Amino acid sequence: MRYKILIENLEFEAVIGILEVERKNKQKLMVNCEIEYEKKQNFIDYAEVCNLIEKTIKEEKFKLLEEAVDNIEKKLLQKYPQMKALKLKIQKPQILKNALVGVEILRKY
Repeated sequence: MRYKILIENLEFEAVIGILEVERKNKQKLMVNCEIEYEKKQNFIDYAEVCNLIEKTIKEEKFKLLEEAVDNIEKKLLQKYPQMKALKLKIQKPQILKNALVGVEILRKY
């Protein structure tokens, strides 16, 4: 039996981006994450996942969202080898006035 944890609209501010203004000022980010795993005794703590995502992005100060999702994926796989699938989306809701932009990955293990 498969289970899925859902993290929707995790919001925090961090330095991320390649533009000069993005390197100097924090900006709001929104993160959505889905993790599939088997066996409820191998559960994945969603609070720990939220903390890992936020801490990683804040500490690393990535230039590209692609770098952020790849790095988070690697850390999640190390911490939770029981993951069977990961969907991870990071968005910048305030970078453009007329669009919500971001990057998303979908991986199966």
